[in-house]
Amino acid sequence: MSEQPVGIQLPANLFEGKAAIVTGSSRGVGRATAVRLAEGGANVVVNFLSNEAEAFETVRMCKDRGSEAIVVQGDVSEFLHAKEIANKAVEKFGRIDLLVCNAGIWEGAPIEEMSEELWNKVLNTNLKSAWAMTKACVPAIRKQSSGAIVLVSSTAGQRGEANYSNYAASKGGQISFTKALATELCPKIRVNCVAPGWIETAMVRPVFEVEDYKQSVLKSIPLNRMAATDDVALSICFLLSDWSRHITGEVLNINGGTVLCG
Repeated sequence: MSEQPVGIQLPANLFEGKAAIVTGSSRGVGRATAVRLAEGGANVVVNFLSNEAEAFETVRMCKDRGSEAIVVQGDVSEFLHAKEIANKAVEKFGRIDLLVCNAGIWEGAPIEEMSEELWNKVLNTNLKSAWAMTKACVPAIRKQSSGAIVLVSSTAGQRGEANYSNYAASKGGQISFTKALATELCPKIRVNCVAPGWIETAMVRPVFEVEDYKQSVLKSIPLNRMAATDDVALSICFLLSDWSRHITGEVLNINGGTVLCG
């Protein structure tokens, strides 16, 4: 399994002159998205919670693609932190055009064993953060002629996930939040979300240490492969770009055919 990028390149003027914030972008889908946005000409705010070295590596990768990028640490589930991230973006780049709410964790337990602390931790990190960042960024995005927001949800938010009811609830909440905001913020700001299935990331890699389980997962995916982080990043960039200018309130499935729903 690999996190190698897809062998295509985005047009350098796709996001020219725009500023983007990507939460949780020190690794995984967040990093891949930040780098693709930079490739498309956007200046990028790389947000992280604890891994500063990895966040600066994301910045280096963005700058290597010819765009400006800065690191801003913050717990995006806290509104004051979210507001500070938005303020830093405006201070550095003078604007916010694009927001990707990617920060998230995948931790669960059977319902009778799930602590209140674990429930709150996952809901706050995955769902409350989307509220906090959107609330913090929308005033600046409204000042532009147009803007776009993408939330990173999951198939778990569409069909549930046993022993991860907190995670499923947070991701289902993101989908409903997307649909509500799409109508609330139109016509200036489009809001969509992506719903990936299994993705090859450091977060899920330990699950596949048992080879038989890994093979059973692959066999359950009609395309017979897991998504690379770049598969998700490219889909996010599509929804952020003018390629999707007449799409809002949409849930874009990125699951290799495992969940077939509208």
